[in-house]
Amino acid sequence: MASIRRAIRGLSAGALAALLTGCSVDTLIWGSDGAQVIQATEKLVGDLASGETSDIVCTNSVAQLGAPSDWLGLSAGEPEKFVAEYWDDQATLDPQWSINLEGLPEGAVPGSHYPGDVFYREIGDGFCVIDVAWATLVAVG
Repeated sequence: MASIRRAIRGLSAGALAALLTGCSVDTLIWGSDGAQVIQATEKLVGDLASGETSDIVCTNSVAQLGAPSDWLGLSAGEPEKFVAEYWDDQATLDPQWSINLEGLPEGAVPGSHYPGDVFYREIGDGFCVIDVAWATLVAVG
């Protein structure tokens, strides 16, 4: 029980330090690049769910972006450096980061296809979307 309290105090202190220094909690957890990937993903989801095009899609992107309804209800998950051995189809695209999407599109039922992971290439001081991997909902619940 004492270790849980220490962990909670540590997390609280870290969050307070982040607020006081102007860092986000995402920066503390994922680092500067990881936090940028999360922000880019939230922008991508917001743009596409509203029916707009997104200016963070790479000019040579192969991503199938689907319809606005495919993006409703999704949000950024956990960013990570790209690992080619898990993503054969994306390895040749030279992404540096990937991030899973959390949630399900509104009205999703078993058999629905929806965006599951987004792949980013580093460009200058930011990122652009090079691909999106789609998932199939197997079961709800």
